[in-house]
Amino acid sequence: MSETSPAPTPRRARVRAPELTGKGGWLNTGDKQYTLADLRGRIVVLDFWTFCCINCLHVLDELRELEERHRDTVVIIGVHSPKFVHEAEHQAVVDAVERYGVEHPVLDDPELATWKQYAVRAWPTLVVIDPEGYVVAQHAGEGHAHAIGRLVEELEAEHAAKGTLRRGDGPYVPPEPEPTALRFPGKALLLPSGNFLVSDTTRHQLVELAQDAETVVRRIGSGTRGFTDGPAAEASFSEPQGLALLDDGSVVVADTVNHALRRLDPATGEVTTLAGTGRQWWQGSPTSGPAREIDLSSPWDVAVFGGRVWIAMAGVHQLWAYDPERRTVAVAAGTTNEGLVDGPAAEAWFAQPSGLAATADRLWLADSETSALRWVDPEGHVHTAVGTGLFDFGHRDGAAEQALFQHPLGVTALPDGSVAVSDTYNHALRRYDPATGEVTTLATDLREPSDAVLVGDDIVVVESARHRLTRLRLPEGAVRVESVAHRTQRAATEVAPGRLRLDVIFQAPAGQKLDTRYGPSTRLLVSSTPPELLLKGEGADTDLSRELDLNPAVAEGVLHVSAMAASCDDDEANEYPACHVHQQDWGVPVRLTEGGADRLPLVLAGMDQDA
Repeated sequence: MSETSPAPTPRRARVRAPELTGKGGWLNTGDKQYTLADLRGRIVVLDFWTFCCINCLHVLDELRELEERHRDTVVIIGVHSPKFVHEAEHQAVVDAVERYGVEHPVLDDPELATWKQYAVRAWPTLVVIDPEGYVVAQHAGEGHAHAIGRLVEELEAEHAAKGTLRRGDGPYVPPEPEPTALRFPGKALLLPSGNFLVSDTTRHQLVELAQDAETVVRRIGSGTRGFTDGPAAEASFSEPQGLALLDDGSVVVADTVNHALRRLDPATGEVTTLAGTGRQWWQGSPTSGPAREIDLSSPWDVAVFGGRVWIAMAGVHQLWAYDPERRTVAVAAGTTNEGLVDGPAAEAWFAQPSGLAATADRLWLADSETSALRWVDPEGHVHTAVGTGLFDFGHRDGAAEQALFQHPLGVTALPDGSVAVSDTYNHALRRYDPATGEVTTLATDLREPSDAVLVGDDIVVVESARHRLTRLRLPEGAVRVESVAHRTQRAATEVAPGRLRLDVIFQAPAGQKLDTRYGPSTRLLVSSTPPELLLKGEGADTDLSRELDLNPAVAEGVLHVSAMAASCDDDEANEYPACHVHQQDWGVPVRLTEGGADRLPLVLAGMDQDA
């Protein structure tokens, strides 16, 4: 059954932690290989992540403070568990660890061996192991850092008293810095001067390059992660990405990890904040209002369309828009549900939109997690040009309905009405022509291209993992490539047709209770692909348990489950208790089999007592 309060005594279930194994080996350890026995006496937090996943990147940021505060007792270990084929490449993991400033050991597990041993079902998942080597908690999704912090304090006290806590330096060994002009650049913009402005993402700066796309003219930003307005040398960013030019000559910057839009005056180098508070948007937060008062969530790209600055809000799978005249922001399209659903803006589903490009009558977008190219018309309807959903990807040219991309991050409008797609995980530049409905390949042998800008007859590509801009002549013809198709390799859960009990496990952190002051504090949304899989149980409700009825005529499919729970400090004397939102989306592949399971437990926070 679903848990909605702290577990009865014994307070913490303890399960022996399986060994950590990964074919790719260890990163950030100075080439030393570790076992759990080497970490005995320390509190270990396993972070199961994959670098394509925006929620995983949010958790990396959530864990930074915990990592610093408990550096002598806690060892955080990232277990990299790939979704896309490219993410199973060892060098890609090495790049991602540097790109996102991961300052703890990482186990590269390309075959999901440790993922399977720990029965993980979702990215991200956090597992806490006590100093004696037992699993004491599991958390899926975002918003759990405070709960893990409290648990760590309890474990520190408990194991210090028992004599089983070992303090000291952790196993993290930082890599040597590389002396490149750019480091994992994200997006680029052609300035009226003919120079390029580039978001130098990993170095938390903007860099202006001369017309040769190589010579550094100036840097904007201190280079230290922060959220400070001011002159070029004093302002600070946190992993900036998208850039867009406004009519007044200023530049809008998607300051991704600050959850903000910033403004750069190219003439003076002055940086100010246009939108966002620096806090991440959570379910229940306002979705429109004065721009400086509204929380945003990992804005990844920006483009001017229909007089507004449209925002690829990757963190919540939506498009938002900033109105420069009214200085307001509001949701423009998307429900926050992750997936690929077309239709009216308010009903559409996206999956981590990461690239935007505007023409007179279309806003094009690279919808990265569905490996899709999509567009919005002036009436606000959402359409898909290429792509089928969360699990299909590859490199295949031809008719759009069967063509495949792999996690594209950028899209660029071309003069003939077609668009170039920065097909990031295929290391390619692709082209889609709406007139013919055909997809072709323009260039290969790029390294994680994340954006491109048109300069006359040339196209300048941001080769993010080669730390440079690369100028290409727009080719007359296409490059021939060997077609390849993939599906996400996750073992399907065998379930019985008919009745299936879905339980989302949530145990409020110690010292907290469910926040019911303003009504129900939990929400569960269920749907399926194909829709025919669910005969009963689809839709939203407040109970974290639900009876589903699976159609025996459908052999396999995916259950999409989204859960949210809000908890607050359990202190009647505190008029303003601290509250936290815990949320996660699961896509669970299922195969209907006679004799399969009749219960599907998904752990949001805690331990499944019925396992």
